[in-house]
Amino acid sequence: MHAGIRYRERPDLALIAADSEAVAAGVFTRNQFAAAPVLLCREHLKRGQARAILVNAGIANACTGEEGLQAAREMAGMVAQGLGAPREAILVASTGVIGAQIPLLVIETTVPKLIENLRSDGWEDVARAIMTTDTVPKQASVQMALGGHLATITGVAKGAGMIAPDMATLLVFVASDVAVSADALQELLRDAAEASFNRITIDGDTSTNDTLLALASGRAGNAPITDAASEAGRVFAAGLQAVLVDLAKQIVRDGEGATKFIEVRIVGAADAESARQVALTIANSPLVKTALFGEDANWGRVVAAAGRAGVAMDPARVALFFDDVCVFREGKPVAGPEVEAEASRVFKGKEITIRLDLGAGDAGYSAYTCDLSYDYVKINASYRS
Repeated sequence: MHAGIRYRERPDLALIAADSEAVAAGVFTRNQFAAAPVLLCREHLKRGQARAILVNAGIANACTGEEGLQAAREMAGMVAQGLGAPREAILVASTGVIGAQIPLLVIETTVPKLIENLRSDGWEDVARAIMTTDTVPKQASVQMALGGHLATITGVAKGAGMIAPDMATLLVFVASDVAVSADALQELLRDAAEASFNRITIDGDTSTNDTLLALASGRAGNAPITDAASEAGRVFAAGLQAVLVDLAKQIVRDGEGATKFIEVRIVGAADAESARQVALTIANSPLVKTALFGEDANWGRVVAAAGRAGVAMDPARVALFFDDVCVFREGKPVAGPEVEAEASRVFKGKEITIRLDLGAGDAGYSAYTCDLSYDYVKINASYRS
């Protein structure tokens, strides 16, 4: 619903609630200036259960001192009172400008209306209410069979700028009817975050508010998953990862000012960590990203970024491909005007794969990024105004 927190004539406050307390888990920013809602969620999640999530857009409630933390507590208390639940069962998330205080009066006025209007088909409204510089709402859902029972996982997300691993600047909320223990859900959620949101980067920045929350009601009727490595745990993990990867890729495609979606795929690495390090160094390179925007198949920028990633490599064993066009091999460019023409054609596409074979082993890693355009600068030069 529209509360008037910062934006005019658009929804900016949302509520996700379970019929009764659900198993809950979360993954958060590693920023040392963690926002008040992050601190509150970390505290409340010690119970391993939650009833609802209240989320606002427009003001981050970060770097707001004790007043901001008290505001987050009061927001939780407003929902708790309306639902007849303990305050510790309510989670809070915020996104927007850092440093401003939350206007509690407008939230207090709107929360009862949110509770009154709770409905099972309100996911798109939630996805829209949590947007900041996003241009489209982001949703994903899957269904799976668990021990003869049909189970569902649904998620919504926001994010378009300040996106990079640990975690990306984002809010993500996942709901499922799977029966799962709190410890197993936390383990599965963290693993799924590593395979999704910690593989994306738009600009190399993260935020004070990054929050991924999951609620699981158990209503599907499956035997409770207590071991993440069990067969049922693996099935649930695959579904959870599918939802989060889908949402993560939607965030990259909606990157601030983005015109292209790029997969940076490293193969032939000595180990997974080396592959990750090289992939993210390339994906975060402003020179690579601006070349992608300008549709300049400048392979030199890619190998230069790889070479400064801090991973030992033999240039004579490295091969670089733009989609399936090999542009660099055995320490030198692949000669021929047709190669340049084919590489330029690839760079005119909307989706591009940069594949770098390090020739050092069997490990690999994929990171997802976008180009860096004029519009990114315009959006972030005047974000507060």
